[in-house]
Amino acid sequence: MASKNEQEFTQIGRNVQVNGNITGKTDLRIAGKVYGNVSIDGELILEKFALIEGDVKCGAAILAGSIKGDVDCKKKLVLQDNAKIIGNVKAEQLIINEGAIFQGSCEMSTTTIK
Repeated sequence: MASKNEQEFTQIGRNVQVNGNITGKTDLRIAGKVYGNVSIDGELILEKFALIEGDVKCGAAILAGSIKGDVDCKKKLVLQDNAKIIGNVKAEQLIINEGAIFQGSCEMSTTTIK
């Protein structure tokens, strides 16, 4: 696997709207709108005014925008103070900052628990 410095990075700009699913093995930064499911192996960064209407699967995530759908994060999921999730969350670690909105259920699991 490529090191963090060598790993690909994809960005969807603020004025871009995607209608359809996104899949990939890269890190992904979204500043615009996505109407479809997002499934990536890397880290998802969702900027403050960004929106995803669909389910999300990712390695890790830092969210400041809005998601209307379920989120399945393999590692750490961080909801910054402007984040909003309407849907269920599955993550190994969940951090919710003051001011974030989360409406749904949460399932936390880790392979290190015995």
